[in-house]
Amino acid sequence: MNTPLEGNCWKYSDNIDTDVIIPARYLNTSDEKELASHCLEDIDTTFAKEVKQGDMIIAGENFGCGSSREHAPIAIKASGISVVIAKSFARIFFRNAINIGLPILEHPLVADECDKGDRISVDLEKGIIKNITKNKSYTCEAFPEEIQNLIKQGGLVNYTRKKLQTK
Repeated sequence: MNTPLEGNCWKYSDNIDTDVIIPARYLNTSDEKELASHCLEDIDTTFAKEVKQGDMIIAGENFGCGSSREHAPIAIKASGISVVIAKSFARIFFRNAINIGLPILEHPLVADECDKGDRISVDLEKGIIKNITKNKSYTCEAFPEEIQNLIKQGGLVNYTRKKLQTK
């Protein structure tokens, strides 16, 4: 049975690049908790200290542009973010997010119609986003079942391990 995700909105603008998500000066570690402690600090000094498990990032166009570093979606996921919703994603960030099991959704209006702190609910299986605070609902394209399973397993590595164990 599918349980919708629910959390508060952290809102950001267009073109949030991977250098902003996790600044290059922290790429000398692969420790997820350390990466999370610096996530988005150059544009939002409150994020890493105040983000709660289950919260969501909602952003504009071209989220995750810049370098192909996998550290960016890892830092976001490790910070407790349950899903990122944006108008669009840079393709390499999109793939890296799926690979590490970070749910992402695209919708053209959500970022324009929500504010930081709004309570958001997301049904990943049905592709339904609800702004509980503003009583608005949106429908977006849900991932195919196989990709949803990959995300539920925590990413491509865990998904592959499980697939190999069942053979």
